[in-house]
Amino acid sequence: MILVTGGAGYVGSHFVREYSRRKGASELVVVDNLCEGHGQALKNGVRLINCNIGDQEQLSKIFTEHEIEAVVHFAANAYVGESQENPFKYLHNNVVQSINLFEAMEKHQVRKLVFSSTCATYGTPEYTPLDEKHPQRPVNVYGNTKLITEQILHSLAETKNWSYVALRYFNAAGADEDGDIGESHDPEPHIIPRALKAGTGELSHVDILGDDYETRDGTCIRDYIHVTDLASAHISALELMKTKQIRECVNLGTEYGASVKEVVNICSDVIGRQVPTRIAPRRSGDPPILVAKNAKAKNVLGWQPKYDLKRIVESAWKWEQNRKF
Repeated sequence: MILVTGGAGYVGSHFVREYSRRKGASELVVVDNLCEGHGQALKNGVRLINCNIGDQEQLSKIFTEHEIEAVVHFAANAYVGESQENPFKYLHNNVVQSINLFEAMEKHQVRKLVFSSTCATYGTPEYTPLDEKHPQRPVNVYGNTKLITEQILHSLAETKNWSYVALRYFNAAGADEDGDIGESHDPEPHIIPRALKAGTGELSHVDILGDDYETRDGTCIRDYIHVTDLASAHISALELMKTKQIRECVNLGTEYGASVKEVVNICSDVIGRQVPTRIAPRRSGDPPILVAKNAKAKNVLGWQPKYDLKRIVESAWKWEQNRKF
């Protein structure tokens, strides 16, 4: 059985949906405090336990009552801007709470973990596309908390023989193609859903945070990866850990970088009307370019992305047109 932390959140719920399609919901136990997740994102048959991942008493009960073989750890705060404004929230939730989870796992001899990490651990790129050998020098608190957690996992692998895969996402985007679940944050910080909302008039405009970067059109360039592609990589990592001891950090991206202006233009094309924009100041902690090299994911996990940026936006638009939560 697999324990999924943060399984009612954006990426976590898409993992639960994809895993359930392939292997059945009965193999999953989801832990989520629902402060940012949505219980509606989980279909009937998925066991949801409402608690914090730092609650040692509740975690001990879960590990005692269920035969947990591995953990997929999504639970975290994940907004760059907020992490700069409220660093202690991020240090506590992303680092301290993770340590509590890891202590509970070790107590119950569960030593296999797939970790939701981020390209933000790299900081400002020295070269692109970024491979896993690139130096890790985060420029924001969020990236620092994920790097610290990666280092903790490395220490546990060295001292306690843990097996782990840290998956460094680039920009998670899109929605399940069935249209049942998708991105739903309050407030919504991400460019694709904000652009779609601006295109429908729900927002007056979408802010472009800086147009003076050293990029092809002055706006930040990012590598957008569909959440179902992310889910598939987590499943591949779990399968790999069944057969051998593994300690790996792996990029998840498409190797294609789109600028903010290009994303807005694709959103305009998909919805059939122009998305209004406004140039705003740069956001603290934003590198100009983040694009993945994903050869390691292909070689180690046998994984490669299936969705291009247009399909990502189309799936997000389908969700926005019939949002359920």
